Amino acid sequence: MLKYKYNTELSTGTICASGTLGQIIPPSIVLIILGDVFQVPVGDLFKAAILPGLALVACYIAYILFVSYLNKNLAPAIPADPDRGSKKQQVLKALIDIVPSLTLILLVLGSIFMGVATPTESAAVGCIGAIELAVIYQTFEVNMIKEAALESVQTTSMVFAILIGATAFSMVFSYTGGEEIVESFLTSLPGDDKWAFVLFTMLSILILGFFIDFIEISYIIVPILIPIAEALNINPVWFAILIAMNLQTSFLTPPFGFSLFYLKGVAPAGVKTMQIYKGVMPFIAIQIIVLGIVAFYPEFFGMTTVLE
Repeated sequence: MLKYKYNTELSTGTICASGTLGQIIPPSIVLIILGDVFQVPVGDLFKAAILPGLALVACYIAYILFVSYLNKNLAPAIPADPDRGSKKQQVLKALIDIVPSLTLILLVLGSIFMGVATPTESAAVGCIGAIELAVIYQTFEVNMIKEAALESVQTTSMVFAILIGATAFSMVFSYTGGEEIVESFLTSLPGDDKWAFVLFTMLSILILGFFIDFIEISYIIVPILIPIAEALNINPVWFAILIAMNLQTSFLTPPFGFSLFYLKGVAPAGVKTMQIYKGVMPFIAIQIIVLGIVAFYPEFFGMTTVLE
């Protein structure tokens, strides 16, 4: 994008925001973790997250088209390249190129949605499919399996270490009466008990996301909220989707948004950190808006009304 003189803020914001979609669109590690914390089927969360995720994609595209239409200098048209063939040929080639990856995604998600495989078993399907794609594209090396296995062990160990610490914290917090204090505070907020609880929870998680990793929030903060949500008769799937979308925002919010660090690590030297921060701000606003729509109008996304 920088090669074709696209605006730096728009370019970096688009990349960061698009990268965070993997936290809400299945298969998502955030949804898998929340499924374990909420004790609800991961498949139910995957199904419920598809429409909100697509809504985010649509809003991203609409925003980019809108600002690019208002200011042509933000994303100037790319000059035609005769060596690449006609427009139809380029579109056809692009569609053909995405077929293998799209097939792998459909196999992984389809096996879950159809009840053929559990999320763990579908992960195995994904691994086998990824190896086959690497072989087809002639990029496969045995060392790749070793590196993937080591990275998986490291990630799993980190999650379990956090889980052990979170469990210890929760036990101490519960035995010392912390849950009762938090429940009393959250249920005594002004206004309707349920909506006050949801709004305060979403605001708290949003602020925590500026400074804390999503895994810590999922295993330390969320378990404190679940008993209160159950007491208020809040739909756990809907509540989990709201939290997942909120945690997705934490990947963009400075100063510790992971996507910001990842992009800064691979971006050209001329791209400044402040430009990345400015670029993600509109997308953070879009995520909060869509989160509000999912909260107040869950029926638009195939979820039943949960606050009666």
